[in-house]
Amino acid sequence: MWTFLTTKLLLFFLLYSYFSSAVSSPLYSSSCHLQGQFYLSGIHKAGDVVLGGLFQIHLFSTHSDLPFTSEPQQPTCYGFHISGFREVLTMAFAIDEINRNSNLLPNVTLGYSLYDNCVRVGVAFLAALSLVNGQEEQIILHENCVGTPPVLGIVGDSSSTRSIAISTVLGLYRVPMVSYFATCSCLSDRQKFPSFFRTIPSDAFQVRAMIQILKHFGWTWFGLLVSDDDYGLHAARSFQTDLGPSGGVCLAYTEILPKENDPAELKRIVDVMKKSTARVVIGFAHSHMINLMEEVVRQNVTGLQWIASEVWTTAAVLQTPRLMPYLGGTLGIAVRRGEIPELRDFLLQIRPDPHHNNSYGNNMFWEYTFQCRFTPPPAGWVEAGGALCTGQEDLESVETEFLDVSNLRPEYNVYKAVYALAYALDDMLQCEPGRGPFSGNSCGNLHRLEPWQLVYYLGKVNFTTSFGDQVSFDENGDVLPIYDIMNWQWLPDGRTKVQTVGEVKKSAFKGEELKLDEDKIFWNFESKEPPRSVCSESCPPGTRMARKKGEPECCFDCIPCSEGMISNKTDSTECISCPEDFWSSPQRDHCVPKKIEFLSYHEPLGICLTTTSLLGTFICAVILGIFIYHRRTPVVRANNSELSFQLLLSLKLCFLCSLLFIGRPRLWTCQLRHAAFGISFVLCVSCILVKTMVVLAVFKASKPGGEASLKWFGAVQQRGTVVVLTSVQATICTVWLVSASPAPHKNTYYHNDKIVYECVVGSTVGFAVLLGYIGILAILSFLIAFLARNLPDSFNEAKLITFSMLIFCAVWVAFVPAYVNSPGKYADAVEVFAILASSFGLLVALFGPKCYIILLRPERNTKKAIMGRGIE
Repeated sequence: MWTFLTTKLLLFFLLYSYFSSAVSSPLYSSSCHLQGQFYLSGIHKAGDVVLGGLFQIHLFSTHSDLPFTSEPQQPTCYGFHISGFREVLTMAFAIDEINRNSNLLPNVTLGYSLYDNCVRVGVAFLAALSLVNGQEEQIILHENCVGTPPVLGIVGDSSSTRSIAISTVLGLYRVPMVSYFATCSCLSDRQKFPSFFRTIPSDAFQVRAMIQILKHFGWTWFGLLVSDDDYGLHAARSFQTDLGPSGGVCLAYTEILPKENDPAELKRIVDVMKKSTARVVIGFAHSHMINLMEEVVRQNVTGLQWIASEVWTTAAVLQTPRLMPYLGGTLGIAVRRGEIPELRDFLLQIRPDPHHNNSYGNNMFWEYTFQCRFTPPPAGWVEAGGALCTGQEDLESVETEFLDVSNLRPEYNVYKAVYALAYALDDMLQCEPGRGPFSGNSCGNLHRLEPWQLVYYLGKVNFTTSFGDQVSFDENGDVLPIYDIMNWQWLPDGRTKVQTVGEVKKSAFKGEELKLDEDKIFWNFESKEPPRSVCSESCPPGTRMARKKGEPECCFDCIPCSEGMISNKTDSTECISCPEDFWSSPQRDHCVPKKIEFLSYHEPLGICLTTTSLLGTFICAVILGIFIYHRRTPVVRANNSELSFQLLLSLKLCFLCSLLFIGRPRLWTCQLRHAAFGISFVLCVSCILVKTMVVLAVFKASKPGGEASLKWFGAVQQRGTVVVLTSVQATICTVWLVSASPAPHKNTYYHNDKIVYECVVGSTVGFAVLLGYIGILAILSFLIAFLARNLPDSFNEAKLITFSMLIFCAVWVAFVPAYVNSPGKYADAVEVFAILASSFGLLVALFGPKCYIILLRPERNTKKAIMGRGIE
């Protein structure tokens, strides 16, 4: 430590000698002088080990001119900062408390040197250099350095910008610096700031905490105001990084507040806020907020929900009746509140020094608190009625925030910073020789303390305060983060109250947690509810988000999902297709099972066709009964009554097979319907063909020499012909079913939102052969009957067969194009209609006249009448 200080002082000496040609002392003088004396304000206390501190005891400072025609003057500080002064005394109290503690640093007395940074980077930097170098007028190089020992570590600074400047230099020499209020995330860079620690969370965590609040209330669209310094600019970068491309929260605008009061720029910024649709505004700034709020009041911009960073969350200067109509309901991130026992008693011991010789700040505090001046007072003070301070005023008799220790926030961080340095020093001094962490297993020595050794132990610090908070640093020097969430409440009597409504913290096990008591939150809106702040309202179910070109992701249009698709709950930018058996609901928000369509027994069309089929079956049964009853009459016996019975049975089967086309298709109904239809109609047409051939054979037999033709059309031959012709169709159906069987099929081709249950034919060739075979027999029957239509019998059945075959062929010729062009269940309905129409045509054409004669004209039911020989 001392070697490093001697080297630095020698460097000062060399530079001074080089630039000062008038200096009469030789270059290798036995002593060196400081190039300049820093007139710094502070308080000091001697000790075995001295800790430094940098605090803001003033609010403002003047800018001195730098003409360089005379020695530059140091800035003048003014505006007493009572909170900063209390932070100074908190460090002094913490060191006194440690000195009284026999368990912590026994036999070691801590001292302190605490300086006012005068709210300027330059002053704070000079103070830091003074702390680590010392300020003696003269140092004898040939002997041990004498004078006030430099500090081992520094508590401070309160500003990120000042901490960056100071840590950049102190980090080169590994002098530890523990800040209690510098929050810039950039200070977590261990490469740039290797010896920097802090007891306040970094802005990186504060930004994440604010984003959690935004997401908690659904505020996806917000504005960001930042100060033009490291604190604000790094926060803006953190927001842009943490929001990311898919964070769900978007920046409406980012504005940098001017350092000075620039009315034109402030007006422009407030105009941006007014025009924006964002109702939530985050302020990441210092005193810049005061000037901004003046412009907000001037333009009367209300209806905004403010979120404050920790630097102005508890700023009383903004909590005024004039500003509360605009700032009421503000949610703010605040430094963790803590409690320090006996601090108030320590503060009450403060006493001024009338001679201004000691206790820097005490006199300023006294004059500030009691509104008096010490002798000699400023000119005109007494004449104007001002009081003179006696130093005996009763501090407890006045109402001052100085003594209010119920809301200690930065002071609590100062307290923790001092204890962190003390615990690190205590751990270092308790090291056992030969078991130390340094080279050769060595330990630190009280008589030769090195700052870099203390940096090592600071990284290992882990203790719990009397308030119950754990203090430890991570690899970046950041403390385990925790923040209070505050709410600015505007009470009915006009008073302002800043109340804790939650906390956000990071634990080693649960990660980051946000806890809010929403019942305690005051909302400065008529609805007394949280506002809405979105660029675009959430897309309703059944739509997807389509980002607007050139706009943030929170600004989008809502595009309805197409039919058969619904909105994706995991990815709102796309719609997803419903499964095959499902379809989108009318609202496109969920999938519903598709309607199943088939020719049902329960719908009017199915009921009508079923009734018609049963009616045809019933008529066939009635006619069969009539024919059985009148089986011995000539009309029944004419042209082989057995074929008539077979024909009636086949027609009955034709009517019944149509029922297989109605109802939910199943494998067995699909296989049976076409086979039953084909075989039934071939049986029917075969009977008609044989009857036609018999009529023609009988006519030929009636002519001379034609008797031989009847032997080919006996009863056995007729039955055999029917069986053979029907067996051919049965063979066709068997091959079809074996090779490519019809099967039920879910058809979605006709309707996207419906499943049409139908039977696919399996083999179009098989279906075509089946119909073709029926058609060939029908055409053959028609041609033969047509040739026999003019036979001389009074009751010429060939005419009836010709007419029935004409109807049959007409129906099935019309069926093919109608079947092909009918979708879904209507194809089945067309086929059923064709079956029923052709069956009724055959039934009426072939059996209608016979039933007419049997039932209504029995006098014509004689052989002579049938043969055309008159009526008996």
